[in-house]
Amino acid sequence: MTAAPNTVLTWQVEETGGFETAWVELNGAGLRAHGRAMGLRPEPYWLSYELETGDAFVTRALHVTSHTADATYVLDLRRDDGGHWTANGHTVPGLDGALDCDLGMSPLTNTMPVLRHQLHRTEGHQDFLMAFVPVPTLAVRPNLQAYTHLTPLLSGARVGYASGSYRSELDFDADGLVVHYEGLATRLNRTDRARS
Repeated sequence: MTAAPNTVLTWQVEETGGFETAWVELNGAGLRAHGRAMGLRPEPYWLSYELETGDAFVTRALHVTSHTADATYVLDLRRDDGGHWTANGHTVPGLDGALDCDLGMSPLTNTMPVLRHQLHRTEGHQDFLMAFVPVPTLAVRPNLQAYTHLTPLLSGARVGYASGSYRSELDFDADGLVVHYEGLATRLNRTDRARS
């Protein structure tokens, strides 16, 4: 893994008519990030988030604040060492066994399951139960997803994604970060270090 601390990534998010920028720190077995996003669909919104994982890129905490014209939503999503998930202090049913959060419309949170199973480097297929966070309402719910290594690329790999009847393909770079998410988002920059 070659991504340096304070990597800054920006995606054009075609599905929402908006953009996302994330400041990402990757180490051998964990990820920390904070980001900002804005979109016009399903309604105009902007949001900020902070994400922290533990070993094997398992989610520890996701804090999100989302603003629309009519409301502000706040989510403090946490997974403890026993695998118990809470949202704003309340148990989220149906998430036993889930290791990852998935922030809707964000290509960043596709990184954790892919890195854990090295699907950007080797063949394989994995099914996941995810703590899905829809945007802009942030009402957490369980979601079944599948990732399949399809083909190696010059740097990284193409990975198939499925959830229910939805299908897509994602291109990941050598660090396991999304370059292109078919139908959703396209990264606008290479992996660059933030300047202090």
